[in-house]
Amino acid sequence: MTAAAPAASGRGPQPGPHGFTLVELLVALVVMALLSLMAWRGIDAMSRAQESTRRIGSDVQALQAGLIQWGLDLDAMAPSTPVSALDFDGQLLRITRQVLIDDRASDGTETGTVGGGGLRVVAWGVRMVDGQRQWLRWQSALLHTRGEWELAWQQAAWWGQNPSAELRLNEVAIVPVDRWEVFYYRNNSWTSPLSSASEGGQAPGAQQPLPDGVRLVLSLSDGQSISGSLRRDWVRPTLGPGGT
Repeated sequence: MTAAAPAASGRGPQPGPHGFTLVELLVALVVMALLSLMAWRGIDAMSRAQESTRRIGSDVQALQAGLIQWGLDLDAMAPSTPVSALDFDGQLLRITRQVLIDDRASDGTETGTVGGGGLRVVAWGVRMVDGQRQWLRWQSALLHTRGEWELAWQQAAWWGQNPSAELRLNEVAIVPVDRWEVFYYRNNSWTSPLSSASEGGQAPGAQQPLPDGVRLVLSLSDGQSISGSLRRDWVRPTLGPGGT
């Protein structure tokens, strides 16, 4: 007896697993390329933003340090006698500042210091440095005698006019500026130091009384991370050391 054949199921053979088609691969590659491009642009934008923030922060920090040093130099300004404490010739501001150190010998005698303590001559000015106008500060070594002060005072003037390589070793560039101005506060008004000197009725080169205040106006160069006009007023206090 012959067994009956199984009935046909009516379905064909089941297909096996298959890979991506060429079109699917191309679409996937395009999507991955777009995602990579977007990620690269985002990383590049973040890097440029960080660099810009770092540059701005560095420039602001340099400007703040310069303004703080400006105030400290004026705060430590020596009395107007027996040496000149402050002088502005229209381009260069020279300051004689006191340095609080012990200049006495071991036996207690004076060592020939000016005013009983160490002094430094400090100069502020604007000059071209590497093709850019910079606000600069210069200072002398520590001074102990009247002769040393006279030489340093003259060296500051040379530095403001045509400095040698040796004099430039003691200068520091603060920030790029287009120009700067200085005003003195006298007789209840801000005036040019040159006009204040001429109105005093004193001979050229004679010591002028110290002003009650000094105003600094900086025109910061365009194209930098910080620009525009900046003004800082320093007022000579009537009580106690230090300025404001």
